[in-house]
Amino acid sequence: MFEDLLTTESSWEFLKNTPLPIAVYGTGNGADRVFHEFEHLGITISAVVASDGFVRKRTFRGFEVKSVSQLENEIGDFVIALAFASPLTEVIENIKSLSLRHKVIMPSVPVYESDIFNKDFLKKHIDEIELSYSHLADEQSRKVFENIIRFQITGDLNYCFDCESEKDEAFEILNLGDNESFLDLGAYRGDTVDEFLKYTKSYKKIVAVEPDTRTFKKLQLNCEYLENCITLNNAIWSKNCVLTFDGNKGRGASAKSQGEEKNAICIDYITEKFGGFSYLNIDIEGAESEMLKGACLTLANRPKICMAVYHKSEDIFALVNKIKEINSDYKIYLRHHKHISFWDTNIYCI
Repeated sequence: MFEDLLTTESSWEFLKNTPLPIAVYGTGNGADRVFHEFEHLGITISAVVASDGFVRKRTFRGFEVKSVSQLENEIGDFVIALAFASPLTEVIENIKSLSLRHKVIMPSVPVYESDIFNKDFLKKHIDEIELSYSHLADEQSRKVFENIIRFQITGDLNYCFDCESEKDEAFEILNLGDNESFLDLGAYRGDTVDEFLKYTKSYKKIVAVEPDTRTFKKLQLNCEYLENCITLNNAIWSKNCVLTFDGNKGRGASAKSQGEEKNAICIDYITEKFGGFSYLNIDIEGAESEMLKGACLTLANRPKICMAVYHKSEDIFALVNKIKEINSDYKIYLRHHKHISFWDTNIYCI
């Protein structure tokens, strides 16, 4: 059902062929990845812009950062290549407003190192993508999956806007009870522990794992008042080992070739040490696939799962297929929550 995308104009093809000047909107890591791919494809960038009111005197990649209105006064019309992500309503509404004046396109680049989701990538993985689609449990999941795949090829944010749903609906799928044992992987400062407590009146135990040392201290403070709550300052991997860890990104901390050495543990080890879990939250910045290699014993008991599937280009289909391979009894639901780009897209497994 995705064969037609192989002949549809991709975001990269549009940007290469447009006669209008291209302004990259954003100055962070996402913009760096967009710049790199533009250079690879020979796409010319005319300007770098930021939101009106957020521009200060600075440069990015050799360009003076201008406000959108300043660039409009200078050159009139142009294409906006969006290169940042945000869940904020006011930011999303601003982008929607800009799309009434200019062509806004969001070329899809992975959060962490993996191949660009382009036509070559789609062609290479189309059988895996079709298999993953067949594993999804309801019509909304299949709509989200199709829309996200189409967004990644076309860069059209309307595909994301058209399949948003609220977190409440996702937790209706999970149907958490009042005696859950919760394993939170990538617990950050404790926001997902707070989310868990919002949907449960009581619980049996919480084990919250966060690798970044500075962030872990905030997690400890947030959880110190909770009973039967254990916090662990570890990375998550397929086996117990030592990883070199980049701890400079907060929520985005991940395994790298340089950085702080960190003890990594696997889910099955945590289960053996602390007993079984009935609910897993997994948001570990691109290590999800590696993590599943060390989770077979835990998933054999079919705990409920919420897992991020947007960090790498292959996650949205490869993680679904891997979970079904480990335990074919799982019903897997896919939901996308409000966010520019397809960030905050999760699978919910029951």
